[in-house]
Amino acid sequence: MALEDLLCLCFFSLTFCVLAVEGKLLQGDSLELSCRAASAKVTLEPSHAVVLDCNLASVEQLINITWKKNGFPLVEQEHLRVLPNGSLFISSPAAAKESKYPEKTGAEGNYSCVSQSSLGVVASQTAAVRFSSLSRFFQQPESQTVEENGMARFECRIEGLPSPVITWEKDQAAVPAEPRFITLPNGILQIVDVRESDAGAYHCVATNAARKRFSDDAILSVLKGSQPAVTRDVAIVAAPENTTVVVGESAVMECMASADPTPFVSWIRQDGKPISTDVIVLGRTNLLIPRAQPHHSGVYVCRANKPQTRQFVTAAAELSVLAPPSISQSPETISRTRASTARFVCKAEGEPVPVIHWLKNGEPILSNGRVKIQSSGSLVINQIGLEDAGYYQCVAENRLGMACATAKLSVIVREGLPSAPKKVSAVSLSSTTVLVSWERPEYNSEQIIGFSLHYQKALGTDNVEYQFAVNNDTTELQVKDLEPNTNYVFYMVAYSQLGASRTSSSIIVRTLEDVPSSAPQLSLSSTTPADIRVTWLPLPPELSNGKITKYKIDYCTLKEADQISSTEVGANETQITLESLHPNKVYKVRIAASTSAGYGAPSEWTQHRTPDKDNQTHVPFAPTELKVRAKMESLLVTWQPPANHAQISGYKLYYREVGTEETSDETPSDGPEEESWDVGPIKLKKKVKQYELTRLAPGRLYEVKLVAFNKHEDGYAAVWKGKTEKAPVTAVDPPVQKGPPLPPAQVYAESNSSTSIWLRWKKPDFTTVKIVNYTVRFSPWGLKNASLVTYYTSSDEGILISGLKPYTKYEFAVQSNGVGIDGPFGSVVERFTLPDRPSTPPSDLRLHPVNPYAVQVHWCPPVEPNGIIVEYVILYNANNTQPDDMWTLLRKEGNIFSTEVRGLESDTRYYFKMGAKTVVGSGPYSNVKDVHTLREKLSVYME
Repeated sequence: MALEDLLCLCFFSLTFCVLAVEGKLLQGDSLELSCRAASAKVTLEPSHAVVLDCNLASVEQLINITWKKNGFPLVEQEHLRVLPNGSLFISSPAAAKESKYPEKTGAEGNYSCVSQSSLGVVASQTAAVRFSSLSRFFQQPESQTVEENGMARFECRIEGLPSPVITWEKDQAAVPAEPRFITLPNGILQIVDVRESDAGAYHCVATNAARKRFSDDAILSVLKGSQPAVTRDVAIVAAPENTTVVVGESAVMECMASADPTPFVSWIRQDGKPISTDVIVLGRTNLLIPRAQPHHSGVYVCRANKPQTRQFVTAAAELSVLAPPSISQSPETISRTRASTARFVCKAEGEPVPVIHWLKNGEPILSNGRVKIQSSGSLVINQIGLEDAGYYQCVAENRLGMACATAKLSVIVREGLPSAPKKVSAVSLSSTTVLVSWERPEYNSEQIIGFSLHYQKALGTDNVEYQFAVNNDTTELQVKDLEPNTNYVFYMVAYSQLGASRTSSSIIVRTLEDVPSSAPQLSLSSTTPADIRVTWLPLPPELSNGKITKYKIDYCTLKEADQISSTEVGANETQITLESLHPNKVYKVRIAASTSAGYGAPSEWTQHRTPDKDNQTHVPFAPTELKVRAKMESLLVTWQPPANHAQISGYKLYYREVGTEETSDETPSDGPEEESWDVGPIKLKKKVKQYELTRLAPGRLYEVKLVAFNKHEDGYAAVWKGKTEKAPVTAVDPPVQKGPPLPPAQVYAESNSSTSIWLRWKKPDFTTVKIVNYTVRFSPWGLKNASLVTYYTSSDEGILISGLKPYTKYEFAVQSNGVGIDGPFGSVVERFTLPDRPSTPPSDLRLHPVNPYAVQVHWCPPVEPNGIIVEYVILYNANNTQPDDMWTLLRKEGNIFSTEVRGLESDTRYYFKMGAKTVVGSGPYSNVKDVHTLREKLSVYME
């Protein structure tokens, strides 16, 4: 029988299998790869194999299965083959055990499969295939000498795959199986109450599927207890360490303490929570968590108390439990009509918190325009078309692995819809306005009730798509408030009562140039007493509003502000030297940039004093090439040394926030002691040529001054004035037409729990107003008290209403809200919350003795039944101190409110209490009430 036949027989069982290859036994497992399972990890031992099964059940009628290794198409090799049924066979050759580089055998890697159907493509999660391995010891046990009755501790550390099992040997034999010898799973051996016989050579043994390793020997020497007894203070000799484990792994928190007498060791959690009951005390003082879970995470505090004293010491360490991603809420398969909105909700759990991204037909989705990945992880697709149909996968990843979930989007197209608008064209009227025109559709044009115009920036990611509603009799529209010199893409959709047409062909148009919206930010310095060197950084595209053609620099002395000189330079220049100036004079300088549309507003005036020609012997010149890169909350300052840099000892940096108006006519001083600076001087060594000023406010005007200094005095200043970047703002919506928006369509309420209801709706199929959010109104059903009506606002097409009463009927209505205008509330929908256990016991419990042997019991339903009462429970006993399970129990149906309890003893006090039960479970018991049965009347017989 061929190898492939053997593999196929083994594959179908999906269980452990043994394969015969070339006369040898080849052991292997079959592992299913899907999008439902969590990330898989496979450890291959020498001469073993694994079969990876591509089982993507969400894909109907599989057409093709392909495999990827490390994200690239799989290249088959001798030990890496795709089987006829589409599964992947991976084997670990025996040679890998001896190979110095086993990864070169081609088997190790991260594997995933892709399945294709007529609707689309789905990718599986990833299986990590690794060879078993065992490193060398990176911590060896150390020899030590301890006193008799003291304690010893040896430690070794090693890594391996799978995790090795650590055992200890003394003099080449296993350590004695005594409680005094405590072997911790993390490679630590503790010996308490050390005896003379414990002396010897100790080493640890690490074993896994790869191999076995022995550590170096460590000698334990024991001093006989002949020394006089000394009362020792309590001390922790081995404190717990911060530990990180993966969920399901064991975790150890070690603590060894010494004192005379022996201290008492206890553990608490720093957050005050009780330590879980599944945590084991290993030895006398260590904590072992056999299978760590997220709730075990926290700071654990070991406390050692010296007996009969108040003396104690503590040590703390944090346990972090990491968890691979898991999908807690999967996206649902949906069908939507064309031009409506599709929303896929996906939530994931894990530690660290997983990052969510989306795939469509196996390819990553970028958030842009009408396709948005929200911060919550949900995927929203607006104006869906036929091309949006397919498989969508939510992929959650953290450093421990990945998890995914698949949903299908089907796009429904109704008969009789209008065809797409024709001959869409766009003409740029100005730097901010575009005229869009179109022709009516060719088919079913008479049924059109309106159009919608859609546009967004053509370049960049995470762009916002805007939408205008347009009347039926309109075939052109001016779109305003655009950005200058920017490419925009436009398309149209026609609407009838039946729904939306296909989208029209798209057209791209670029708005005209405008004058720059800002000016470059200047730096000023001097290399001689008669010049000022002006440098600047080019404007970024978002501020230039077109192609910069030239710059203009204005300058004058501070005392002659009305005599402004100007000079122009080309667009490629970033500096100019103003010459033939007066020494020791204060000048002010500004700059403006120009496009083909003209000059923009100039920068703020920046002041600078030229050096004094009579005082240059020891005064350093200003630093050169001062440049400042403005960020939102910082300024990155760079420079070069001054011309006479050999004389300097270092630099002093100052900065301050200044007003936007020019208010100072005072001559600035070169000495910082005569000026007011928010921060400075910041002293820097002469080799430093860069410094970042941090913790600044966004969008503020700052002035920076840098001087070089020597042992005599400070030098001349290089100055810069400019603004930090503005904080990002939410895109401003374009103007919208007037008229109240329609209520949401298809409002649907679904009970989520006993205290919450999911309310979902869809955007109106057609409205003339851009909807910004929705208002939800709800109250208990039939409510007449208006003060109990509650309102919520939601920007999404759904909201979870919580804090409700169990098994209570509520009514809901939703309205659409536009910019400055609200629509009417839609029709009311009603829904019950789910039932819960009763919150209160049966009320008005009454007891009446009927005869010496019976009591009549009456009651009323609970005040808060939280559902339909299906059963009442009566407990009674003559001894009210006994536990509930010792009381006599009597059950009655939920529609009965009295019963007679018989079989009692006469002249006896009985105690009763009652509880009620819904389909969810039992509620609390009532307070105990007592009743005394009647005394039996005795008959006397006379002979």
